[in-house]
Amino acid sequence: MRPHHLKNTVLAALAAFALGAGAAAQATDLHVVSSGGFAQAYKDLSGRYESASGDHLVSEWGPSMGTTKNAIPARLARGEPIDVVIMVGDALDKLMAEGRLEPGSKVVLANSPIACAVRHGAAKPDIHTVDGLRAAFLGAHKVAYSDSASGEYIKRELLDKLGIRQQMEGKAAQIPATPVGEIVAHGEADFGCQQRSELKPVQGIDIVGLLPQEVQLKTEFSGAVVRGAKHPEAARALLRFLAAPANAGAIEATGLEPVTAH
Repeated sequence: MRPHHLKNTVLAALAAFALGAGAAAQATDLHVVSSGGFAQAYKDLSGRYESASGDHLVSEWGPSMGTTKNAIPARLARGEPIDVVIMVGDALDKLMAEGRLEPGSKVVLANSPIACAVRHGAAKPDIHTVDGLRAAFLGAHKVAYSDSASGEYIKRELLDKLGIRQQMEGKAAQIPATPVGEIVAHGEADFGCQQRSELKPVQGIDIVGLLPQEVQLKTEFSGAVVRGAKHPEAARALLRFLAAPANAGAIEATGLEPVTAH
């Protein structure tokens, strides 16, 4: 075998090892929709995947739940041509049960804790204790939380756990579609809580900390292949790549807690 042929063979073998035996042999346009909680990790890793696979990722964003037009369930209901979805695990499981995703294709990627933030430069409340978190909510003029997993938890459970549901009426608001960090950065709320991974990329805010462990909720983020996907094998290869131990550091850097495949 000629030297340059040998070199090409070795490179091809390394690529196959990195992406898994099922990686597509021909470059494809792979359509992916990710919810905000995993979006930054996906963005940071997408270039590596494209370089290693030769595929092109066509990426869009939307919440895991809710009624906005970009929400992943709404996109699937409209029949958008999507190969892979990355979203809150519970919402993904619901879509799987409805037959919209390929059975057995779910890959758990990370867990995401909830954090809170204030506008950059504002006084930072101490929320390391439940009492401190309660005081931060009560002391804010307006509190913002999301219309996805973290916000649903705050609305349905956390306010009751803190015993402040009645006091927060009229000054705690669930924000559809727009990232909570942007609402805080623009001064439309002076205190906001969302997945830490969704707050970290936003300019103009300071993250004050995670919810205390006693009232924390970590949200699972997972990916799956859409039923009827045009490129199912490339979709599975992307999910294997995102879950690979070598990429755990990049995921952790975005504020998530990686769950790596072995």
